[in-house]
Amino acid sequence: MNAVIVGGGAAGMFAAALASEAGIGVTLIEQNEKLGKKLFITGKGRCNFTNDCTPEEFRSNVLTNPKFLFSASDALTSRDVIDLFESWGLRTKVERGRRAFPASDHSSDVIAMLEKRLKAGKVRVLLNTKVTDILTEDGRAAGISYVQSGRRGIIRADAVILATGGLSYPSTGACGDGYQFAKKLRLSVTKLYPSLVPFNCKEEYVKDLQGLSLKNVAMTVRSGKKEVFGGFGEMLFTHFGISGPLALSASARIGPLIGQKELVTRLDLKPAVSEEQLDARFVRVFQENSKKALKNVLHEFYPSKMQQVIPKIAGIDEETRCCDLTKEARGRLIHATKEFPLTIVSLRGFGEAVITKGGIAVKEIDPRTMEAKSCPGLYCIGEVLDLDAYTGGYNLQIAWCTAAACARALAEL
Repeated sequence: MNAVIVGGGAAGMFAAALASEAGIGVTLIEQNEKLGKKLFITGKGRCNFTNDCTPEEFRSNVLTNPKFLFSASDALTSRDVIDLFESWGLRTKVERGRRAFPASDHSSDVIAMLEKRLKAGKVRVLLNTKVTDILTEDGRAAGISYVQSGRRGIIRADAVILATGGLSYPSTGACGDGYQFAKKLRLSVTKLYPSLVPFNCKEEYVKDLQGLSLKNVAMTVRSGKKEVFGGFGEMLFTHFGISGPLALSASARIGPLIGQKELVTRLDLKPAVSEEQLDARFVRVFQENSKKALKNVLHEFYPSKMQQVIPKIAGIDEETRCCDLTKEARGRLIHATKEFPLTIVSLRGFGEAVITKGGIAVKEIDPRTMEAKSCPGLYCIGEVLDLDAYTGGYNLQIAWCTAAACARALAEL
């Protein structure tokens, strides 16, 4: 039994390591000059490789087609991944939010661990090699054709595994070729979106807030009367809009809705304080500083960059003396604070996206084996599939468990 794996990222390397351990002859093909290029930059170079949670919790953080992962995520849990990596020599740690990292905080250690397993399994690794086609015989995958240093070649195989990733971070070599291979083999590919990506916003004042990082804020996004996203956490204003963990999580949920419907986005800058409590604080501070201009007391409530923006949103002259601020004016300040308005215009591009939303339709893939139903011998794993999740190690867990399902299926043939 021999297999060729197209793509030397997280899913491809993991599948190669597990398949070779089972005695399968594996050739791993990567178009870059080294393996794991995207894995290297994951988690800002620290590699949040999974989340130490139950399979049920894992699936609750998968946004697209979580039910498809029932079998795969039960067979290889997040704890199984941590234990396996430890047994392979990687020291690990679990941090806030149960995010698992290498103890060294270096993604290169995860890559080195996987490369060591490839070497132990005698996996044939071809770098700087571009796969040009998936070969078929009698309706089943039978190998690949490739180009390496201008020379063309063919590799025959009993199984072909697509682990080509998505379109995110094209600087790492992501080009979407796996989707093209799938389409040529008459597999459906859903619409593709950048996900876990910053937003472009309409308001001019986001430029004035550029560089401002906020912690413990709440964001809600509504489409008509329906709330389509609600979250709490950290965010960052940029020259084009918003970024940071809260914005990225929102993008994973509402990205496909942008441009289809008007999305009303609001930030609660002080979610721990009710409107009544905030009003009481305004009254107290304004009474204590009655002769001062509003602009000279706003530091009691907001970071410096926000102090010029809030009065504009509230429609109040910042030179107004505190003693002249009416209850109605305070109400507008409260509204600007508890429902700070943003208009999301668009997503940033794939160049800034952590993952791709969309991919090979999972209804055409066997969830127990990752084999294409219409093309025996072809397996699809990782980001190339129409599966995506929130940040926190969940997307790499998708890569590990789909790769393991595939390797296990090959071992049973």
